[in-house]
Amino acid sequence: MIQVNHTTIDEPAILVEMQYHPADSQQQAMAKAAESLVIGELFRQRAAELGLHVKDENKDASDDDFLAALLEREVDIPEADDQACETYYQQNPERFTTSPLLEVRHILLAAAPDDELDRVNAKMMAEQIIKQLGEGDDFARLAQQHSACPSAATAGSLGQISRGQTVAEFERQVFTANAGLLPNPVETRYGFHVVAVDRKIEGKQLPYEAVKDKIAAYLNEKVERKAVAQYIHTLIQAAEIKGFDFAVSDSPLLQ
Repeated sequence: MIQVNHTTIDEPAILVEMQYHPADSQQQAMAKAAESLVIGELFRQRAAELGLHVKDENKDASDDDFLAALLEREVDIPEADDQACETYYQQNPERFTTSPLLEVRHILLAAAPDDELDRVNAKMMAEQIIKQLGEGDDFARLAQQHSACPSAATAGSLGQISRGQTVAEFERQVFTANAGLLPNPVETRYGFHVVAVDRKIEGKQLPYEAVKDKIAAYLNEKVERKAVAQYIHTLIQAAEIKGFDFAVSDSPLLQ
């Protein structure tokens, strides 16, 4: 049982709230649910103090109608100006650059993630194939002979790819590589890949005017989250709360 300024939040209410807070364990879910209910109660009590209409019924879609009015009245949320947006644009150019386009061939030596022996053998085979290619062997022939990917039928070609089309561990190595045969196998969850980048078209930075609205929206949301977190912290500090310790909470709301 939790008390928030002498208002009780009982265990049945926490159990009902848990359905909205999936977690790795029941204990974590209960903690998240309890935290949400405590914060909600602090909002309701403060809104009532200010004369804002707050329903006393069980939580429904209209129960939080007061929240926007409460935050508008109590929380100062500055908007990002053009200078802040342009500074963010200049400091984070990689966020506003189109993906490079690569023309890629590969040979997949398949190995399950949990089969250590298979993975050792696959890596050794991939290294041997890279050596053969370096000595002039034919990529298409080796792809047809060894690759576990359907692309073996097209000489190992994956066509033209951009970021987001392959698994992250493949992208991390291939998209930072120069054109040509990669000197080492690329390891992924599927095994080891012999990779040749036949062509690389570098990404282009988008003009500021094309992205400034998105930057402003991102910065405004970031500032709002921080301001609301500070407001919640103020309410917690002013409240008498028994049965729940925010000091051990890992909520992003309170960061």
